Amino acid sequence: MTHGSISRAVATAVATAALATTVAAVAPGVATAQAGKGRSLEGVWRMDGYGTVVTIAGGKLTTYDETTHSCVPGGITITQAGPPGPDGTVRFMLGHTGLSLTPKGRDQAIEREDGGIDSKTLNRIDALPALCTLPAPNDPLSVFDRFWEDFEENYPFFAAKGIDWHAVRDEQRQKITPTTTTDRLQEILIDTLRPLGDGHTALARFVNGAPKEVFGGERPDTLPRTKELIDRAGKAVAAQLTGPEQVFAGGKLGVGRLPDGVGYLRVSGFSRYTDGDYASQAAELDRALDALLADPDALSGLVIDIRLNSGGSDGLGLQIASRLTDCPYLAYRKVARNDPADPTKFTRPQPITVRPSAGEHGEHGKHGEHFTGPVTLLTSSISASAAETFTQALMGRSPHVTRIGDNTQGVFSDVLRKMLSPDFAVLLPNEKYLTREGTTFDGPGIAPDVRTPVFSTEELAALKDSALSTARRILAEDER
Repeated sequence: MTHGSISRAVATAVATAALATTVAAVAPGVATAQAGKGRSLEGVWRMDGYGTVVTIAGGKLTTYDETTHSCVPGGITITQAGPPGPDGTVRFMLGHTGLSLTPKGRDQAIEREDGGIDSKTLNRIDALPALCTLPAPNDPLSVFDRFWEDFEENYPFFAAKGIDWHAVRDEQRQKITPTTTTDRLQEILIDTLRPLGDGHTALARFVNGAPKEVFGGERPDTLPRTKELIDRAGKAVAAQLTGPEQVFAGGKLGVGRLPDGVGYLRVSGFSRYTDGDYASQAAELDRALDALLADPDALSGLVIDIRLNSGGSDGLGLQIASRLTDCPYLAYRKVARNDPADPTKFTRPQPITVRPSAGEHGEHGKHGEHFTGPVTLLTSSISASAAETFTQALMGRSPHVTRIGDNTQGVFSDVLRKMLSPDFAVLLPNEKYLTREGTTFDGPGIAPDVRTPVFSTEELAALKDSALSTARRILAEDER
């Protein structure tokens, strides 16, 4: 779940990965049919929530995007990777990303993705729904109706945003005629999305078979994440560090020291730390954390900077949180919409827990050191998606993590990709990340405890950083 410039760069990457048809080098397809001594995964399944139907046959998994009145191929066909495990678990690969399906009796299965923090439930159905067996109409009006219904049945935030989605449909639908061109339909779809102001919405258009993002939503007051901003912000931070950062993950992670024994961790993304699989991403993050916490007793406090972080993997955020506690606690609970006709109905909440990492001895010495002292967190409107779930995960930590800067972006859900036609796909959120009390921060984002300027033109010109200076002051007060 990630977007760059809140929605743009990484949404395109998400669409590209999700829409790819991948053939992994693997074992014969018949392995799926023999999973778990009669608990065959072959057949047709409907996911609990997510509007997705899955078929498994001959070692291949294929998805369909379903609404009440339509069904289109979901754009994913992936191949089984290796034989089933002892419990019948079958693994499939999509590029460097793997997912596993585990049968639970004959008529239910559990899906887990590499690095995923939750699971999804699939229920067996008798046959592929009739709509999925027929060619879907792709005239402009049918495509618009499919688009509208994808949101109507999956999007959780119309009421919170004060959006009358039916009125929006009535306004935009009348603009479509039998002669509406693909370019004009694109304009209408974008005009329909824009008022949501949601950084987890995007429209992709296929050009020569490849998806290209043509719109990415965001909250109107979002700070632009430009190369110039990144460069100037880095110089303002460096002016307060006692020495150069140690850089990891191709520059997405930085470890430094501030005066008075304060550690500094910059996390500018939760994705693409390496060119490999999730395990390699996690290992690279551990390298950075090991450098940060090489001598935790020497740290008087810690500043974590996610002001330029537009998201990625929730699991990597939890990995950092696990190094900042010595006791388990609730990070949040995840739910997804699961009733097309009732926007108040959701899947059963899945509690996500921060658990202290286990220390190990590796080639670089002791691995897994914890820091349980005072921590401050720097946030901005750029901080989105996995950066926000990380922020929410730290809210349950004791002692309290002081948030400094500006509201986060306000988009937490994983991105749900829906095919519309051979020309278009849309991305949207369908989940909520709940606090213990059942509230969410979608829309306005998580507010700071201490509000300061964030990367203002005046401050950057003077190499000033009010948020970082405030964090240092607060940690010095905690030390006293």
